[in-house]
Amino acid sequence: MSERRACRALGQHRSTQRKAPATRDDEAALTADIIALATEYGRYGYRRITAMLRRAGWVVNSKRVERIWRREGLKVPTKQPKRRRLWLNDGSCIRLRPERPNHVWSYDFMADRTHDGRAFRMLCIIDEFTRESLAIRVSRKLKAPDVIEALADLFILRGVPEHIRSDNGPEFVAQALRDWIAAVGAKTAYIEPGSPWENGYCESSNGKLRDELLNGEIFYTLKEARIVIKNWRRHYNAVRPHSALGYRPPAPEALIWHASPAAHGAARRARSAMVQTGRLN
Repeated sequence: MSERRACRALGQHRSTQRKAPATRDDEAALTADIIALATEYGRYGYRRITAMLRRAGWVVNSKRVERIWRREGLKVPTKQPKRRRLWLNDGSCIRLRPERPNHVWSYDFMADRTHDGRAFRMLCIIDEFTRESLAIRVSRKLKAPDVIEALADLFILRGVPEHIRSDNGPEFVAQALRDWIAAVGAKTAYIEPGSPWENGYCESSNGKLRDELLNGEIFYTLKEARIVIKNWRRHYNAVRPHSALGYRPPAPEALIWHASPAAHGAARRARSAMVQTGRLN
């Protein structure tokens, strides 16, 4: 029987008889790593998982990861809904776009509850250009003096930004805070009332904090909340790939090697020996 007739009888395409499908040797290991990352970071999509795989040493493109992702039935997070057009006021993202680090900072409050039902607040401060989370202060109550204290600590460590963007909450429009910000040389940029999309960078960061941490955690004490949120902020800055930064973290940690005195002595002796033998001028 001819190949053409046999394929027609079996309902197979003739190309299936030309080349046997080959599975890569690393398919099982790659699948296991994808499932492990998807399990650990349940709100990440396959593109962000691809960036993390490449950082771990895998040479893989996003199409292969997507194929494995769909084959394993992994869930891709839903896309963000479209937002309205920005207003053209002095504090909007159109008039004031971040152009360099320490150009525009933004801050906002978030709220959550511990297991006993008591509320606590979070003051989230970010650098809009680098997307780095500069601080997340957690307390039962946060008022204008607490905002000043948090900003003062950051100004000492990082310098004074040119602009600070926020909404019109009572803590941010307090006269004491406005006078203090003007005294240190920064400028306030308030968004239009009822227009949270004009503070889009901070709102996006807060949404990730809510989606990736707060919605899946139960805090029994305020101290536990502070520790867990601090660890998440460190991961957000140093590990988590950001799509706006080409799937790189905003502030990756760098390791600096410090040699011991014995190692320095051995290096000096090796250098002296090379000079004596003429191998080093």
